[in-house]
Amino acid sequence: MSNGKLEEFKAYQKSLELFDMVVNDISQSLQDRRLDRLVSQQLASADSVCSNIEEGYGRESTTEYRRFLIIAKGSLRETLGRYKRLHAWLPEEVIKKRVALAEEINKMLSSAIKRLANK
Repeated sequence: MSNGKLEEFKAYQKSLELFDMVVNDISQSLQDRRLDRLVSQQLASADSVCSNIEEGYGRESTTEYRRFLIIAKGSLRETLGRYKRLHAWLPEEVIKKRVALAEEINKMLSSAIKRLANK
């Protein structure tokens, strides 16, 4: 439950950006069949970040919205960790950029979660 439009929430915008990057990374660099499970999980966790922000936004209470942002943060952490584990298959610069973006989103989500806790 938020006072603004979902599309204006910077963490959501950045999460969509990260999702697009994951899809791009998968299609360009992660074609090794041994990585199928990791690739599938990476796509799912990046999607989960966006999905949980969306679902929480549509909830009736601040408490529920906050809970979904916490879940989104967990999925973000999963996405971040998997990028670190994929270091042998992705260029170092790609990993650095994805990690930096994930950390930026994490800060935004943490701030929103804290703000909602004080309401």
